Amino acid sequence: MIVIEIKKDVGRIQLLLKGESAGTDLFFVLSGGREHIGAVAMGIYDRESHRASASVISSPGHREDEIALRAARKVSAVTQSTIVFMVGIHVDNITVDEIREILKASEAMIDELIENLR
Repeated sequence: MIVIEIKKDVGRIQLLLKGESAGTDLFFVLSGGREHIGAVAMGIYDRESHRASASVISSPGHREDEIALRAARKVSAVTQSTIVFMVGIHVDNITVDEIREILKASEAMIDELIENLR
């Protein structure tokens, strides 16, 4: 069983990326601030085309869908497996600069996750 945990302090919150295996598949949660389910994406690797695709569902009013979708596609492509990637990040009265910092940190954490999975 694979178990992964990556933490990163970003401004007023700490982001936490957790993951574990479910058989040959993988499940990840990226959260920070007030935890919730903002978006969930599933990445699927097609062994015939050697390509990963992903689909996302997001809660109304939430903006985590792009993080979840990109992560699901990237991680599925690298691991060549089916993955689920859930994101729920909430910061009260968030600023544009804080959003940029969180997006940048999220990408860095996803890249670190991929390196750990290789």
